[in-house]
Amino acid sequence: MSLNANYKLLKKIKDDRFDEEKLHQYRLLVQIGVRDFQVAVVAESDQRLLFFEDYILNDLNSYSEQLAVIKGLFEAHPVLQAGFWKEVKFSIKNSKFIQIPTTLFLSSATADYIKFNAAIDPETEVVMHCENLSLNITTVFAAQRELVEWLKDIYQNTQIHFFHQSSALIQGVSASVHSNGHPLYIYVDRFKLHILAFKGGQLLFYNQFLIKQFSDYVKYIMLVMKNLNMDQQTSEVVLWGYIGKNSPHYLEFVKYVRNVSFGERPKHFTFGYLFDELQEHHFFDLYSIDLLTA
Repeated sequence: MSLNANYKLLKKIKDDRFDEEKLHQYRLLVQIGVRDFQVAVVAESDQRLLFFEDYILNDLNSYSEQLAVIKGLFEAHPVLQAGFWKEVKFSIKNSKFIQIPTTLFLSSATADYIKFNAAIDPETEVVMHCENLSLNITTVFAAQRELVEWLKDIYQNTQIHFFHQSSALIQGVSASVHSNGHPLYIYVDRFKLHILAFKGGQLLFYNQFLIKQFSDYVKYIMLVMKNLNMDQQTSEVVLWGYIGKNSPHYLEFVKYVRNVSFGERPKHFTFGYLFDELQEHHFFDLYSIDLLTA
């Protein structure tokens, strides 16, 4: 079986202004998951999103298989292997992470922190960290060692940074927090559910939940709302992610949680007309990578 049989391009958008001769003026955003992969390119000059791709990765049972498929995707891609971007930001999408108050964080203790949430293999995984500077939060996370080293080699002549999906979501939602009230913020991921809450501009709650069937969405949301003393009929819920505004899942969802609205794209980007075909609440985690600074 060829490598490209293990990934499928679901959506591609290329703005008319995208110019391969100007990659040194663009920021490259890449999100790598176990089952999916996204790419975005942002123009430094006007914060315009110029390029977008969404892939599904299939039948991956190990780090080595994931790396082989990603290498194949890179090798077949017209611009990903270019080494002269203005900046490259990677987001690792996995469940091996923990959030620590930055005031309590010690870089020498990263491996000890993550042991609270996940088992790490030092032979195949490297422990990294990134900060949400405005929120005083440090996210410690694990990534595939061979993948990280391979990416660093590709982009050794440009600025390269590694973040975690949870950190991107926290930063993106923080920038979208309503000044009044305390909504529950939900990101419906592929196979996972992310739930966030803020109070007084500070993160009150974040967690991700593995979803095996639709009833799991309602179960976890109800559990979090109860723990936060929120009312499922009146409390505001803001929703992003892979759920359509008229989909059966959404119509079923609003039977249980009444006061639901869809979140918007991050305000720091501009989008050309070609992006109108993407619903505004989709790919919020990918866009939010750009809000993170190393």
